[in-house]
Amino acid sequence: MSKEKIILASASPRRRELLAEMGIQFEVVTADVCELDSISSPQLTPGDLAWENARLKAKAVGVVRPGRWVLGADTVVALGNRVLGKPTSTDQAKEFLRFLSGRTHEVITGCALINPDGEEIQFRVSSNVIFHSLTDATIELYLREVHVLDKAGAYALQERGEWIIERVEGSRTNVIGLPTEKLESVLKSRGLL
Repeated sequence: MSKEKIILASASPRRRELLAEMGIQFEVVTADVCELDSISSPQLTPGDLAWENARLKAKAVGVVRPGRWVLGADTVVALGNRVLGKPTSTDQAKEFLRFLSGRTHEVITGCALINPDGEEIQFRVSSNVIFHSLTDATIELYLREVHVLDKAGAYALQERGEWIIERVEGSRTNVIGLPTEKLESVLKSRGLL
């Protein structure tokens, strides 16, 4: 492992946990940016939206911490071109879960890694998540047990996910918020692991 710490430009506790599990030394500097969404940027595909938000976060932190490795990431939950962000209320969370019930949707995480010279390395990873058909009782129970207002799509794979998710096709860590398999490959190629 390089002695050089990476700066994580994200307040996400899940991303912190995943980086720690990878054995990566990092510090957190949250990015003060206004994230794009499907309403403000309807021309962007869900994948491009994740990519652009990751880039915005990494660049904002790179400005205040020049000469450092900075990692920005953004995860979106999408069914077709509909992007489900973080719900603003329990009622909206119920709406999201009903919408996803019995269906397959895509979770895309865009990552932007900026090196000390300012070069950007961008990648994104997509996974498919297949939901069980959910009853209102299951949705109510899930929302009582899991705090979802800070989670895109109103759910968390790692918290009672088995109640609502039938299976995941692709990277499970991507669904949690950071595709560690791809990130590890990128960091190794840059001599950071």
